[in-house]
Amino acid sequence: MTELRFERISTILSDSFIPILQAGLKFTIPLTLISFALGLILAFLVALARISPIRLLNEIAKLYIWIFRGTPLLVQLFILFYGLPSLGILLPPFHAAVIGFTLNVGAYCSEVVRAAILSIKKGQWDAAYSIGMTSSQAMRRIVLPQAFRVAIPPLSNSFISLVKDTSLAATITLTEMFQKGQQIAAVTFEPLWLYIEVAFIYLIFCTVLTYFQGKLERFYDNKLA
Repeated sequence: MTELRFERISTILSDSFIPILQAGLKFTIPLTLISFALGLILAFLVALARISPIRLLNEIAKLYIWIFRGTPLLVQLFILFYGLPSLGILLPPFHAAVIGFTLNVGAYCSEVVRAAILSIKKGQWDAAYSIGMTSSQAMRRIVLPQAFRVAIPPLSNSFISLVKDTSLAATITLTEMFQKGQQIAAVTFEPLWLYIEVAFIYLIFCTVLTYFQGKLERFYDNKLA
């Protein structure tokens, strides 16, 4: 690489870093946080339906999980953004992305939540009942705090994966980090270095999240000790 080319690439990367980072802060991070928060709520409801004695709820939950775990996330996004307009339903890119990621996260995380709840020994329920707690009180005060600690590592992994999966929103015209990198690469004709820079920024985000995952695990270890 000649000195002139090195200077050109360095200038492009330094000039593009802030715009790409801003796209991440404006779209990637909010999209991740909103989708994961809504996905966790959905996952909890689906997990309760999966362990419910009501067969209809159980079957509906299993059908939902089967569909969204068995089809590609990219196809789900395309159905929401490009397919629904044929039915007269027009969704803005951000809204379509939130719905798609929420439904996908809910399907995957529901099994994590269900497994975490079922991992709590029956004796914990019996102890709660023995001091006069109802089923809902036992779930809220005894089971869920312990189940949440069990679920932290897999849920954190799902959250970090979601940060990376948001790059798929570029395919439905949402200007998040990857889309911004593509736009700059199309103008500068330096796709290799720009995509490496985008990957580096994703790596920074995921490294920070991994650090906080460890802090959260230690916090709950001390709280439950």
